[in-house]
Amino acid sequence: MHRLSFLSVLLVIAVSAPALEKPDITYRIFQFPADRAPVIDGDASDWAMVPESYVVDRSHMHNTAPQPPAAGDRTLAVRVKVGWVQGQNRLYFLYEAEDDYWDFAQPGLRNDTFEIMVDGDASGGPFVARDQKSVWTPDFIAPPDLRADPRISDEAHRRAVHGVHAQNYHVFTPAVGKDWAFVLGAATWIKDAPWAASAQRFDFKPGEGGRLTLEFYVTPFDYAGAEGPERSVTSLLEENKIIGLSWIVIDYDGPTPRGFWCLSPQRSAFGHASLLCAFRLMPLEPGSKP
Repeated sequence: MHRLSFLSVLLVIAVSAPALEKPDITYRIFQFPADRAPVIDGDASDWAMVPESYVVDRSHMHNTAPQPPAAGDRTLAVRVKVGWVQGQNRLYFLYEAEDDYWDFAQPGLRNDTFEIMVDGDASGGPFVARDQKSVWTPDFIAPPDLRADPRISDEAHRRAVHGVHAQNYHVFTPAVGKDWAFVLGAATWIKDAPWAASAQRFDFKPGEGGRLTLEFYVTPFDYAGAEGPERSVTSLLEENKIIGLSWIVIDYDGPTPRGFWCLSPQRSAFGHASLLCAFRLMPLEPGSKP
């Protein structure tokens, strides 16, 4: 009787486990040897050991901008590599992009952007408190909106939902005269050292074309409390674990984006972790073992 009950619980868990997008694709996260972790300095040479099979380029993304350029437009070229190191709870990113027009002169959020969404335990579910119609998929049964209760303020709702079990970083490309990233959530400390670091290299001015190299790492959290790291839980990263991860490349060439390139098929992945893609934390490649 106890065995049947236990199996029933396992079955319920399996059936109700959150799904990830692109069921036929599992992207790979390269494992760096412990003594060869990338140095965050904007120099891509640390990543030379990563095979091309790990690169995610623009061919994996689709443009959801309201007025995208012609289908054959190749003015924006993007290459992304993701890495990790056994024993560190960090995800490393190398973002290399070439564009004919870099837009980063404005002081606010309007900036060419590499936006990443991370769900370190692939638990799924909404993590941005927005209008339910714009974030949740039509077949998702949304929980009651805490803001509907007048006793609960919008700020309390934001602190309870935004970036708590999954995180969203607007990484400015490039960041000039502003912080390296804007965190969509109340736990803004997650973009600061030692939880994150960033470095970039470029030689163009606003409105010019050129090449950008951006390195950074972030720490994924199963629970990121607005109160600070003392009330937070980092995600455990280990070999062959599947995490939820996706990104959006926002390409401004003026007031509105001409490119809103999404890795997930669902644009709403920016606020719903069940719509992210599956990434596997890979073992060491044979050529990189000590």
